[in-house]
Amino acid sequence: MSRDRDRDRDRGSATVWAALVATVLGAVFAGVLMLGQAVVARHRAAAAADLAALAAAATWAHGPDTACAAALRVARAQGAELVGCRLGGEVAEVAARVAAGPFRPEIRARAGPPREPPAEDMPD
Repeated sequence: MSRDRDRDRDRGSATVWAALVATVLGAVFAGVLMLGQAVVARHRAAAAADLAALAAAATWAHGPDTACAAALRVARAQGAELVGCRLGGEVAEVAARVAAGPFRPEIRARAGPPREPPAEDMPD
């Protein structure tokens, strides 16, 4: 009789455990998807900022307005928003932002000719 009572008390416990495990796995899966979305958004913003900086640096000779307009066109073509654009001689510094779900990473990039090494580092 005691055995029947224990069996009746345990009836349905596997369903509760299965539901609990399914909920935990669903939460973990949702977290992994959110992390993936954040990483993709960051990479898209970085690519857009890099390309926009290169576009601005390639057109620096036409003036800052033309260079920043080129950066804006490239950023928009990448699905990004140009947040900032600054030209200092041949060097362009831009910032781009991409909206992907709840994430809006902003990445800065710089493009221009290589910097001159200090005089003491120059070989004879």
